[in-house]
Amino acid sequence: MTGSMLRRNVWGLGGDDWPEPILWYARGVAAMQKRPLADPLSWRFYAAIHWFDPDSWSGFGYYDAKHDFLPAAQDLDLYWRQCWHGSWYFLPWHRGYVIAFEAAVRAEIVALNGPADWTLPYWNYFGSGQQAIPPAFASTTWPDGGDNPLYVTARYGRNSDGVVVIPLDDPDFDISLDALDDPVFAGSADGGVPGFGGADTGATHSWGMPHGHLESDPHDLIHVLIGGIDKPGVMSSPVTAGLDPIFWLHHANIDRLWEVWRRNSPTHTDSTEPSWLKGPAASGGPAFVMPVPATTPGQGPTNWSYTPAQMSDLGSLNYGYDDYEDDGTTQRSRRRMRARPTPDRRRARGRELAMAESTSPGEAKLIGASRGSMNIVGRESTTALHLTPPDVRPRRRLRARSAEAESRPERVYLNLENVTAARDGAILRVYVGGPGGVDEQVAGSVALFGAAPQSRTGGGTANDGLTAVLDITDLVQDLNLSDNELNELSIRIVPVAQLDAESDVKIGRLSLYTQSQ
Repeated sequence: MTGSMLRRNVWGLGGDDWPEPILWYARGVAAMQKRPLADPLSWRFYAAIHWFDPDSWSGFGYYDAKHDFLPAAQDLDLYWRQCWHGSWYFLPWHRGYVIAFEAAVRAEIVALNGPADWTLPYWNYFGSGQQAIPPAFASTTWPDGGDNPLYVTARYGRNSDGVVVIPLDDPDFDISLDALDDPVFAGSADGGVPGFGGADTGATHSWGMPHGHLESDPHDLIHVLIGGIDKPGVMSSPVTAGLDPIFWLHHANIDRLWEVWRRNSPTHTDSTEPSWLKGPAASGGPAFVMPVPATTPGQGPTNWSYTPAQMSDLGSLNYGYDDYEDDGTTQRSRRRMRARPTPDRRRARGRELAMAESTSPGEAKLIGASRGSMNIVGRESTTALHLTPPDVRPRRRLRARSAEAESRPERVYLNLENVTAARDGAILRVYVGGPGGVDEQVAGSVALFGAAPQSRTGGGTANDGLTAVLDITDLVQDLNLSDNELNELSIRIVPVAQLDAESDVKIGRLSLYTQSQ
């Protein structure tokens, strides 16, 4: 890539545990960690741009209210707690965030007489033999002596033993790259398709909005699997995740997958809606703004403002990746692999995808909802979702339909709305079957990344949980093969790690929507 910075796969940098780019990364991180919290180019300041919660940070030893001075009020308002999750701004905001952070690390490296063309590596946990966290992040010491700046004590992994390996082959997790098959970037926030990049959430957002497909899987799942499930660590929650040096390699890979999706099909394009291109600031919301090192040595940081339109094309951003292959050809979900669709089903789904690529989804229609919340305690929790409750109009039944007979086939979406918990870090396995659990199949996995209440400076808490959307069209079609008038679905929620009552995991509502594609 002539004239462009190239981000490379961390597992392809060299044969030893400390290849030069990672050693320089550790040196840059160490320099940033020495800066005080209020310094806009410090390690903790950049983490606080994602989110800052004094209680959570104190609990992990990253904040001491008696000794750490907060930035000036104008810097707090301008920079901190910016992260966009549950929104179609998720990908462009994080792309700018990673670019700014990379520039800050590079400035420290250059000040240490390191390479001026250093770039942030990415961790492709879908690559063959690349599921383990790179060794440099798992060692307590490093070649320069003393404590390793890339090592985080509160990085517990799947079994709370500190060993981090992404379990692609474990049926309990169902981590996939199904999102790379999504035909549209922007989804809907009304119960229908979440879209590859998320739903239009307007100029403001909350974590309770539906997460886009790529954000849900693999982004959220990988966060929790690194941070910890039984014992949540810093990567398990949005408010502390930026404190872990592996956060940035994870997000570099998510950023790469955005470009992989764009290259997978000529019709895979970012939103062209002005409200997406211009960002929330154009509609009265907050601007995307980051502190970046000054181009003149010795000067303080400068403000960099950007829009989603400016983030849409890697070529204009002067960087790229060494690999855009779709490793997910063998990493689609087991649910899809097990389905083994008939030729008629494959042809029908092909027509659906082709039509979805050329039209916008129709209005999502509510056809069933639970009457109350659902508490997830112990090894599993079950409920029945009736499709004709008296509070849903118009009453209708979910019938088997022939895609060939419809101009715009319908998809079916199960929504887990306003999922809250006492702490982040759980992973819920969702199963759907007919009445009494007949012909039950797995619908997917949901990571609770952003479900916990978070305290704010000045008191109070704020969080309405998160919302997950699962496409269960194929499951419903299979059930309808034996029951042409399906009036009820059984829903079984199985936590990967058993939950006690103190975990306080609650689903505000289960709902079912259909949407023409």
